[in-house]
Amino acid sequence: MTNTLPPTALATVPPEVRAAASALLGAARTSSPCPPVRDGLTTEASADSVATGYAVQNLLTQARLEDGHRIVGRKIGLTSPAVQEQLGVDQPDFGVLFDDMDLSHTPTIPLQRLLQPKIEAEVAFVLGADLDTPDPSQAKARAAIAQVVAALEIVDSRIAGWDITIVDTIADNASSGLFVLGAGARPLGDDEDLGQVTMELIDQDGRVLSHGTGAACLGDPINALVWLARITHRLGAPLRAGEIVLSGALGPMVPVTPGTTYTASFTGLGNVQAHFGDAPDPLRKRGA
Repeated sequence: MTNTLPPTALATVPPEVRAAASALLGAARTSSPCPPVRDGLTTEASADSVATGYAVQNLLTQARLEDGHRIVGRKIGLTSPAVQEQLGVDQPDFGVLFDDMDLSHTPTIPLQRLLQPKIEAEVAFVLGADLDTPDPSQAKARAAIAQVVAALEIVDSRIAGWDITIVDTIADNASSGLFVLGAGARPLGDDEDLGQVTMELIDQDGRVLSHGTGAACLGDPINALVWLARITHRLGAPLRAGEIVLSGALGPMVPVTPGTTYTASFTGLGNVQAHFGDAPDPLRKRGA
């Protein structure tokens, strides 16, 4: 497969959006990070660079769909002050989760799928109802959750050296990589306060690599879900029943070391684990 965008994704697309999407797509398919795309997305014609970043992301989503992939949910990024500080940004963003990103049942995460991976622990939701209103209440968001589950997100960047701003990461599908869900998915309790959840991320030697609480995720992971529902509705792509939502990191992200096993423990949600190494990739489509 070539490193160009499909013809159906190119119609009526501004040239700066097309150029950024082509650069990111080429980086993903050649496993060679590209320079930041922000300079080409901050022209006078693209004054709202955040919106332009989402236009790039949408184009890449179309390309992945044309490659035969299926959307299974969304991820919220940059909800933790610690992660915002790490990346020098000041607001959340979101990206799209595809079927081949879910490696929950894969014993070893294949490093060949990744360029510059980092790992972070978060609370994930599986929706049981649509969230298709412009300003849902927290109560409505809670009622839409079928299951809550511990998760690890493996974030990645197609941009060299993680040299990103908010525009770069939005364009790059919110720096998405892969994700792993724990085995303990369960309904959300009526009075359960996810802001009080504590998380600890350790390696196989028991060293604590990251820790935090649900309060680090916009005060409460439910608040992050409400934020996502609002922005996705505004952008014309509302949340639907059955989608997985990764609500955002509870602590700082950690660079992935080959051969390492990472385990995140959450109060009330149990554990989730991922091991990284050289292994066959059971989900990657040929040419994708």
